[in-house]
Amino acid sequence: MARPKNAFYAQSGGVTAVINASACGVIETARKYPETIGKVYAGRNGILGALQEDLIDTGKESDAAIRALRHTPAGAFGSARYKLKGLDQNRAEYERLIEVFRAHNIGYFFYNGGGDSQDTCHKVSQIGDELGYPVVCVGVPKTIDNDLPYTDCCPGFGSVAKYVATSIREAGYDVASMAATSTKVFVLEVMGRHAGWITAACGLATEQAGEAPHILLFPEIPLDQKAFLARVKEVVKTHGFCVVGVSEGIRDLEGKFISDSGLRDAFGHAQLGGVAPVIANLIRSELGYKYHWAVADYLQRAARHLASKTDVRQAYAMGKAAVELAVKGHNAVMPTIERISDVPYKWKVGKVGLAEVANQERMMPRDYITADGFHITAKCRRYLSPLIEGEDYPPYRNGLPDYVRLKLSSVKKKLNKEFKP
Repeated sequence: MARPKNAFYAQSGGVTAVINASACGVIETARKYPETIGKVYAGRNGILGALQEDLIDTGKESDAAIRALRHTPAGAFGSARYKLKGLDQNRAEYERLIEVFRAHNIGYFFYNGGGDSQDTCHKVSQIGDELGYPVVCVGVPKTIDNDLPYTDCCPGFGSVAKYVATSIREAGYDVASMAATSTKVFVLEVMGRHAGWITAACGLATEQAGEAPHILLFPEIPLDQKAFLARVKEVVKTHGFCVVGVSEGIRDLEGKFISDSGLRDAFGHAQLGGVAPVIANLIRSELGYKYHWAVADYLQRAARHLASKTDVRQAYAMGKAAVELAVKGHNAVMPTIERISDVPYKWKVGKVGLAEVANQERMMPRDYITADGFHITAKCRRYLSPLIEGEDYPPYRNGLPDYVRLKLSSVKKKLNKEFKP
Protein backbone atom coordinates (compact mmCIF):
# COMPACT_ATOMS: atom_id res chain seq x y z
CA MET A 1 0.00 0.00 0.00
CA ALA A 2 1.40 3.40 -1.04
CA ARG A 3 2.32 5.71 1.76
CA PRO A 4 0.09 8.80 2.10
CA LYS A 5 1.14 11.98 0.37
CA ASN A 6 2.46 14.84 2.48
CA ALA A 7 0.94 18.32 2.53
CA PHE A 8 2.50 21.74 2.04
CA TYR A 9 1.01 24.84 3.66
CA ALA A 10 2.18 28.41 3.02
CA GLN A 11 1.14 31.86 4.18
CA SER A 12 1.17 34.66 1.62
CA GLY A 13 1.14 38.44 1.52
CA GLY A 14 0.29 40.73 4.41
CA VAL A 15 -0.44 38.80 7.58
CA THR A 16 -3.51 39.23 9.80
CA ALA A 17 -4.62 38.79 13.38
CA VAL A 18 -6.20 35.44 12.46
CA ILE A 19 -4.17 33.87 9.63
CA ASN A 20 -2.61 31.55 12.19
CA ALA A 21 -6.11 30.40 13.13
CA SER A 22 -6.41 29.16 9.56
CA ALA A 23 -3.03 27.45 9.91
CA CYS A 24 -4.32 25.83 13.09
CA GLY A 25 -7.40 24.64 11.20
CA VAL A 26 -5.27 23.13 8.42
CA ILE A 27 -2.80 21.35 10.70
CA GLU A 28 -5.25 20.11 13.33
CA THR A 29 -7.59 18.76 10.66
CA ALA A 30 -4.80 17.12 8.65
CA ARG A 31 -3.70 15.29 11.80
CA LYS A 32 -7.12 13.63 11.84
CA TYR A 33 -6.47 11.98 8.46
CA PRO A 34 -3.18 10.08 8.95
CA GLU A 35 -4.13 7.47 6.37
CA THR A 36 -4.66 10.16 3.71
CA ILE A 37 -2.22 12.92 4.64
CA GLY A 38 1.25 12.09 5.94
CA LYS A 39 3.37 14.94 7.19
CA VAL A 40 2.33 18.58 7.03
CA TYR A 41 5.17 20.82 5.94
CA ALA A 42 5.01 24.62 6.03
CA GLY A 43 6.97 27.00 3.85
CA ARG A 44 9.44 29.18 5.71
CA ASN A 45 8.53 32.66 4.51
CA GLY A 46 5.63 31.50 2.43
CA ILE A 47 6.03 30.27 -1.13
CA LEU A 48 9.75 31.07 -0.93
CA GLY A 49 10.01 28.11 1.42
CA ALA A 50 8.96 25.82 -1.42
CA LEU A 51 11.11 27.48 -4.06
CA GLN A 52 14.17 27.34 -1.81
CA GLU A 53 13.32 23.91 -0.38
CA ASP A 54 13.18 25.51 3.06
CA LEU A 55 10.45 23.45 4.65
CA ILE A 56 9.26 23.34 8.26
CA ASP A 57 8.06 20.09 9.81
CA THR A 58 4.89 20.99 11.71
CA GLY A 59 4.86 17.45 13.10
CA LYS A 60 7.61 18.54 15.50
CA GLU A 61 5.16 20.94 17.14
CA SER A 62 3.02 19.74 20.03
CA ASP A 63 -0.76 19.71 19.87
CA ALA A 64 -0.75 22.49 22.47
CA ALA A 65 1.54 24.68 20.35
CA ILE A 66 -0.60 24.20 17.25
CA ARG A 67 -3.72 24.90 19.29
CA ALA A 68 -2.12 28.16 20.52
CA LEU A 69 -1.82 29.36 16.92
CA ARG A 70 -5.53 30.07 17.09
CA HIS A 71 -4.92 33.04 19.38
CA THR A 72 -1.53 34.18 18.00
CA PRO A 73 -1.29 37.01 15.42
CA ALA A 74 0.93 37.43 12.34
CA GLY A 75 2.40 34.58 10.29
CA ALA A 76 3.84 31.87 12.51
CA PHE A 77 5.78 30.29 9.62
CA GLY A 78 6.70 33.53 7.89
CA SER A 79 4.92 35.07 4.92
CA ALA A 80 6.21 36.76 1.76
CA ARG A 81 5.15 39.31 -0.80
CA TYR A 82 6.35 37.27 -3.73
CA LYS A 83 4.23 36.83 -6.82
CA LEU A 84 4.97 34.02 -9.24
CA LYS A 85 4.59 35.22 -12.81
CA GLY A 86 2.42 33.47 -15.37
CA LEU A 87 3.32 30.03 -16.66
CA ASP A 88 4.27 31.51 -20.03
CA GLN A 89 6.50 34.15 -18.37
CA ASN A 90 8.45 32.13 -15.83
CA ARG A 91 7.67 28.46 -16.10
CA ALA A 92 10.88 27.57 -14.25
CA GLU A 93 9.46 28.71 -10.90
CA TYR A 94 6.44 26.41 -11.23
CA GLU A 95 8.61 23.53 -12.36
CA ARG A 96 10.79 24.13 -9.31
CA LEU A 97 7.75 23.88 -7.04
CA ILE A 98 6.80 20.53 -8.55
CA GLU A 99 10.42 19.37 -8.27
CA VAL A 100 10.42 20.14 -4.53
CA PHE A 101 6.97 18.60 -4.06
CA ARG A 102 8.06 15.44 -5.83
CA ALA A 103 11.26 15.18 -3.76
CA HIS A 104 9.29 15.42 -0.51
CA ASN A 105 6.28 13.32 -1.56
CA ILE A 106 3.97 16.35 -1.33
CA GLY A 107 0.57 15.75 -2.89
CA TYR A 108 -1.44 18.50 -1.23
CA PHE A 109 -0.89 22.26 -1.47
CA PHE A 110 -2.77 24.68 0.81
CA TYR A 111 -2.07 28.33 -0.02
CA ASN A 112 -3.34 30.88 2.51
CA GLY A 113 -3.71 34.26 0.82
CA GLY A 114 -5.61 36.68 -1.38
CA GLY A 115 -6.38 36.89 -5.09
CA ASP A 116 -2.80 36.70 -6.34
CA SER A 117 -2.19 33.66 -4.14
CA GLN A 118 -5.30 31.90 -5.40
CA ASP A 119 -4.01 32.46 -8.94
CA THR A 120 -0.70 30.81 -8.02
CA CYS A 121 -2.50 27.90 -6.39
CA HIS A 122 -4.56 27.40 -9.54
CA LYS A 123 -1.49 27.44 -11.79
CA VAL A 124 0.30 24.88 -9.60
CA SER A 125 -2.65 22.52 -10.03
CA GLN A 126 -2.34 22.95 -13.80
CA ILE A 127 1.39 22.44 -14.15
CA GLY A 128 1.38 19.47 -11.79
CA ASP A 129 -0.89 17.66 -14.23
CA GLU A 130 1.26 18.74 -17.18
CA LEU A 131 4.41 17.38 -15.56
CA GLY A 132 2.85 14.09 -14.57
CA TYR A 133 2.87 14.86 -10.84
CA PRO A 134 -0.68 15.88 -9.94
CA VAL A 135 -1.06 17.96 -6.77
CA VAL A 136 -4.35 18.64 -5.00
CA CYS A 137 -4.38 22.42 -4.62
CA VAL A 138 -6.81 24.19 -2.32
CA GLY A 139 -6.71 27.89 -1.54
CA VAL A 140 -7.38 29.22 1.96
CA PRO A 141 -8.91 32.73 1.78
CA LYS A 142 -7.20 35.55 3.65
CA THR A 143 -7.09 39.30 3.22
CA ILE A 144 -7.82 42.19 5.51
CA ASP A 145 -8.98 44.15 2.46
CA ASN A 146 -12.10 41.94 2.20
CA ASP A 147 -11.87 42.13 -1.58
CA LEU A 148 -12.05 38.45 -2.60
CA PRO A 149 -15.16 37.67 -4.65
CA TYR A 150 -17.51 34.71 -4.14
CA THR A 151 -17.11 34.74 -0.36
CA ASP A 152 -19.32 36.80 1.94
CA CYS A 153 -16.26 38.09 3.77
CA CYS A 154 -12.55 37.32 4.07
CA PRO A 155 -10.83 36.01 7.21
CA GLY A 156 -8.72 38.80 8.65
CA PHE A 157 -11.14 41.57 7.76
CA GLY A 158 -13.52 41.26 10.72
CA SER A 159 -10.74 41.78 13.25
CA VAL A 160 -9.32 44.79 11.40
CA ALA A 161 -12.83 46.19 11.17
CA LYS A 162 -13.30 45.80 14.93
CA TYR A 163 -9.94 47.46 15.61
CA VAL A 164 -10.44 50.52 13.39
CA ALA A 165 -14.03 51.07 14.53
CA THR A 166 -12.90 50.92 18.15
CA SER A 167 -9.87 53.13 17.56
CA ILE A 168 -11.72 55.86 15.71
CA ARG A 169 -14.48 55.88 18.33
CA GLU A 170 -11.95 56.27 21.15
CA ALA A 171 -10.02 58.95 19.24
CA GLY A 172 -13.29 60.74 18.64
CA TYR A 173 -13.95 60.95 22.37
CA ASP A 174 -10.45 62.32 22.85
CA VAL A 175 -10.78 65.04 20.22
CA ALA A 176 -14.26 66.03 21.37
CA SER A 177 -12.99 66.61 24.90
CA MET A 178 -10.22 68.98 23.75
CA ALA A 179 -11.74 70.66 20.69
CA ALA A 180 -12.70 73.93 22.39
CA THR A 181 -9.07 74.91 22.94
CA SER A 182 -7.00 72.44 20.94
CA THR A 183 -7.31 69.97 18.04
CA LYS A 184 -10.43 70.32 15.94
CA VAL A 185 -9.69 67.76 13.23
CA PHE A 186 -8.37 64.21 13.50
CA VAL A 187 -7.58 62.05 10.47
CA LEU A 188 -7.13 58.27 10.72
CA GLU A 189 -5.61 56.49 7.73
CA VAL A 190 -6.47 52.82 7.28
CA MET A 191 -5.46 50.19 4.74
CA GLY A 192 -7.33 49.64 1.50
CA ARG A 193 -5.72 50.24 -1.87
CA HIS A 194 -8.68 49.83 -4.21
CA ALA A 195 -11.53 48.69 -1.97
CA GLY A 196 -12.88 50.75 0.91
CA TRP A 197 -14.11 47.98 3.21
CA ILE A 198 -11.83 48.91 6.12
CA THR A 199 -12.73 52.58 5.79
CA ALA A 200 -16.38 51.58 5.82
CA ALA A 201 -15.80 49.66 9.05
CA CYS A 202 -14.73 52.91 10.70
CA GLY A 203 -18.28 54.07 10.08
CA LEU A 204 -19.66 51.46 12.47
CA ALA A 205 -18.51 53.74 15.30
CA THR A 206 -21.10 56.34 14.25
CA GLU A 207 -24.37 55.27 15.82
CA GLN A 208 -25.88 58.71 16.49
CA ALA A 209 -25.70 62.08 14.75
CA GLY A 210 -22.53 63.95 15.61
CA GLU A 211 -20.51 60.90 16.63
CA ALA A 212 -17.14 60.19 15.07
CA PRO A 213 -16.24 59.52 12.35
CA HIS A 214 -18.06 62.33 10.60
CA ILE A 215 -16.48 61.83 7.18
CA LEU A 216 -15.18 58.76 5.36
CA LEU A 217 -13.08 58.87 2.20
CA PHE A 218 -13.30 55.75 0.03
CA PRO A 219 -11.12 54.57 -2.88
CA GLU A 220 -14.31 54.00 -4.87
CA ILE A 221 -15.25 57.70 -4.67
CA PRO A 222 -12.82 60.21 -6.30
CA LEU A 223 -11.98 62.99 -3.86
CA ASP A 224 -13.66 66.30 -4.68
CA GLN A 225 -11.56 68.62 -2.54
CA LYS A 226 -14.04 71.50 -2.66
CA ALA A 227 -16.94 69.34 -1.48
CA PHE A 228 -14.77 67.66 1.16
CA LEU A 229 -13.53 70.93 2.66
CA ALA A 230 -17.06 72.32 2.73
CA ARG A 231 -18.19 69.24 4.67
CA VAL A 232 -15.30 69.53 7.15
CA LYS A 233 -16.17 73.20 7.76
CA GLU A 234 -19.85 72.35 8.25
CA VAL A 235 -19.07 69.53 10.72
CA VAL A 236 -16.73 71.71 12.81
CA LYS A 237 -19.32 74.51 12.89
CA THR A 238 -22.07 72.09 13.96
CA HIS A 239 -20.23 69.78 16.37
CA GLY A 240 -17.07 71.66 17.29
CA PHE A 241 -14.73 69.01 15.86
CA CYS A 242 -14.38 66.66 12.90
CA VAL A 243 -13.00 63.10 12.66
CA VAL A 244 -12.12 61.69 9.25
CA GLY A 245 -11.45 58.07 8.27
CA VAL A 246 -9.52 57.74 5.03
CA SER A 247 -8.32 54.85 2.90
CA GLU A 248 -4.68 54.79 1.83
CA GLY A 249 -5.87 54.31 -1.75
CA ILE A 250 -8.08 57.34 -2.32
CA ARG A 251 -7.68 59.07 -5.68
CA ASP A 252 -8.26 62.55 -7.02
CA LEU A 253 -10.80 63.45 -9.69
CA GLU A 254 -8.27 62.50 -12.38
CA GLY A 255 -7.86 59.00 -10.94
CA LYS A 256 -4.37 59.44 -9.49
CA PHE A 257 -3.49 58.07 -6.05
CA ILE A 258 -3.24 61.05 -3.73
CA SER A 259 -0.36 59.44 -1.84
CA ASP A 260 1.44 57.68 -4.73
CA SER A 261 5.17 57.67 -3.95
CA GLY A 262 6.10 56.58 -7.46
CA LEU A 263 7.51 53.24 -6.24
CA ARG A 264 6.20 49.70 -6.79
CA ASP A 265 5.99 46.75 -4.38
CA ALA A 266 6.82 43.10 -5.08
CA PHE A 267 3.38 42.51 -6.62
CA GLY A 268 3.77 45.51 -8.97
CA HIS A 269 1.32 47.63 -6.99
CA ALA A 270 1.89 51.34 -6.42
CA GLN A 271 3.72 52.01 -3.16
CA LEU A 272 1.50 54.45 -1.31
CA GLY A 273 3.24 57.04 0.83
CA GLY A 274 0.73 58.06 3.50
CA VAL A 275 -2.46 59.94 2.73
CA ALA A 276 -3.36 61.11 6.27
CA PRO A 277 -0.79 63.95 6.41
CA VAL A 278 -1.80 65.03 2.91
CA ILE A 279 -5.45 65.33 3.94
CA ALA A 280 -4.58 66.96 7.27
CA ASN A 281 -2.35 69.55 5.63
CA LEU A 282 -5.03 70.30 3.04
CA ILE A 283 -7.46 71.06 5.87
CA ARG A 284 -4.96 73.28 7.68
CA SER A 285 -3.93 75.21 4.57
CA GLU A 286 -7.50 75.83 3.41
CA LEU A 287 -9.43 76.04 6.68
CA GLY A 288 -6.77 76.80 9.28
CA TYR A 289 -7.88 74.16 11.81
CA LYS A 290 -5.42 72.58 14.18
CA TYR A 291 -5.16 68.88 13.46
CA HIS A 292 -3.68 65.55 14.39
CA TRP A 293 -3.41 62.49 12.20
CA ALA A 294 -2.51 58.84 12.69
CA VAL A 295 -1.84 55.82 10.51
CA ALA A 296 -3.22 52.52 11.80
CA ASP A 297 -0.61 50.69 9.67
CA TYR A 298 0.52 47.30 11.06
CA LEU A 299 -1.37 47.85 14.33
CA GLN A 300 -4.73 47.27 12.63
CA ARG A 301 -3.78 43.88 11.23
CA ALA A 302 -1.75 42.67 14.24
CA ALA A 303 -4.27 43.46 16.98
CA ARG A 304 -5.14 39.92 18.08
CA HIS A 305 -6.06 41.23 21.54
CA LEU A 306 -9.14 42.83 19.97
CA ALA A 307 -9.97 40.16 17.40
CA SER A 308 -13.53 39.52 16.33
CA LYS A 309 -14.84 36.19 17.57
CA THR A 310 -16.69 35.78 14.29
CA ASP A 311 -13.45 36.33 12.39
CA VAL A 312 -11.49 33.81 14.46
CA ARG A 313 -14.13 31.15 13.96
CA GLN A 314 -14.32 31.76 10.23
CA ALA A 315 -10.54 31.77 9.79
CA TYR A 316 -10.28 28.41 11.54
CA ALA A 317 -13.23 27.05 9.57
CA MET A 318 -11.59 27.95 6.25
CA GLY A 319 -8.41 26.07 7.18
CA LYS A 320 -10.42 23.07 8.34
CA ALA A 321 -12.62 23.09 5.24
CA ALA A 322 -9.61 23.30 2.93
CA VAL A 323 -8.29 19.99 4.24
CA GLU A 324 -11.72 18.36 4.19
CA LEU A 325 -12.19 19.40 0.56
CA ALA A 326 -8.77 18.03 -0.35
CA VAL A 327 -9.27 14.61 1.22
CA LYS A 328 -12.59 14.33 -0.62
CA GLY A 329 -10.76 14.84 -3.89
CA HIS A 330 -11.70 18.44 -4.66
CA ASN A 331 -8.92 20.21 -6.55
CA ALA A 332 -8.32 23.82 -7.62
CA VAL A 333 -10.98 25.13 -5.26
CA MET A 334 -11.23 27.53 -2.33
CA PRO A 335 -13.64 27.25 0.60
CA THR A 336 -15.93 30.25 1.02
CA ILE A 337 -18.16 31.83 3.63
CA GLU A 338 -21.84 31.92 2.61
CA ARG A 339 -24.17 34.20 4.55
CA ILE A 340 -27.53 32.72 5.40
CA SER A 341 -28.99 35.61 7.40
CA ASP A 342 -28.04 38.97 8.94
CA VAL A 343 -30.06 38.81 12.16
CA PRO A 344 -29.30 36.46 13.71
CA TYR A 345 -26.05 36.17 11.79
CA LYS A 346 -25.77 32.71 10.25
CA TRP A 347 -23.29 31.39 7.73
CA LYS A 348 -22.06 28.15 6.22
CA VAL A 349 -19.03 26.88 4.31
CA GLY A 350 -19.21 26.79 0.53
CA LYS A 351 -16.62 26.48 -2.22
CA VAL A 352 -15.58 28.14 -5.48
CA GLY A 353 -13.19 27.22 -8.28
CA LEU A 354 -9.80 28.93 -8.12
CA ALA A 355 -10.14 29.97 -11.75
CA GLU A 356 -13.13 32.11 -10.72
CA VAL A 357 -11.56 33.89 -7.77
CA ALA A 358 -7.96 34.33 -8.97
CA ASN A 359 -6.79 37.92 -9.47
CA GLN A 360 -10.25 39.35 -8.86
CA GLU A 361 -11.11 42.28 -6.57
CA ARG A 362 -14.48 43.01 -5.01
CA MET A 363 -15.11 46.70 -4.47
CA MET A 364 -17.61 48.36 -2.18
CA PRO A 365 -21.09 48.37 -3.77
CA ARG A 366 -22.24 51.92 -4.48
CA ASP A 367 -25.35 51.42 -2.38
CA TYR A 368 -23.11 50.78 0.65
CA ILE A 369 -21.92 54.39 0.41
CA THR A 370 -24.16 57.40 1.04
CA ALA A 371 -25.23 59.52 -1.92
CA ASP A 372 -22.77 62.29 -0.99
CA GLY A 373 -19.92 59.76 -0.86
CA PHE A 374 -18.88 60.57 2.70
CA HIS A 375 -20.30 57.75 4.87
CA ILE A 376 -21.87 54.29 4.95
CA THR A 377 -25.52 53.40 4.43
CA ALA A 378 -27.80 51.31 6.64
CA LYS A 379 -27.38 48.43 4.17
CA CYS A 380 -23.63 48.54 4.62
CA ARG A 381 -24.02 48.60 8.39
CA ARG A 382 -26.21 45.50 8.26
CA TYR A 383 -23.51 43.71 6.28
CA LEU A 384 -20.59 44.80 8.46
CA SER A 385 -22.03 44.60 11.98
CA PRO A 386 -22.03 40.79 12.42
CA LEU A 387 -18.41 40.54 11.26
CA ILE A 388 -17.04 42.42 14.29
CA GLU A 389 -19.22 40.77 16.91
CA GLY A 390 -17.90 38.77 19.81
CA GLU A 391 -14.62 38.81 21.72
CA ASP A 392 -12.01 36.09 21.61
CA TYR A 393 -9.29 37.30 23.95
CA PRO A 394 -5.92 35.53 23.99
CA PRO A 395 -4.56 34.25 27.31
CA TYR A 396 -2.57 36.85 29.26
CA ARG A 397 0.64 36.45 31.23
CA ASN A 398 2.26 39.21 33.30
CA GLY A 399 -0.29 41.64 31.95
CA LEU A 400 0.45 40.97 28.27
CA PRO A 401 -0.99 38.62 25.64
CA ASP A 402 0.74 35.24 25.77
CA TYR A 403 1.46 34.23 22.19
CA VAL A 404 3.18 31.07 20.98
CA ARG A 405 6.51 30.84 19.17
CA LEU A 406 6.98 27.58 17.33
CA LYS A 407 10.13 25.46 17.06
CA LEU A 408 10.11 25.79 13.26
CA SER A 409 12.19 22.63 12.78
CA SER A 410 13.72 22.42 9.31
CA VAL A 411 13.19 19.47 6.98
CA LYS A 412 16.38 18.01 5.53
CA LYS A 413 16.90 19.07 1.92
CA LYS A 414 16.89 16.40 -0.78
CA LEU A 415 17.82 18.44 -3.83
CA ASN A 416 21.36 19.50 -4.62
CA LYS A 417 20.80 22.68 -6.59
CA GLU A 418 19.87 25.99 -4.99
CA PHE A 419 17.10 28.20 -6.32
CA LYS A 420 17.37 31.99 -6.15
CA PRO A 421 14.15 33.85 -6.91
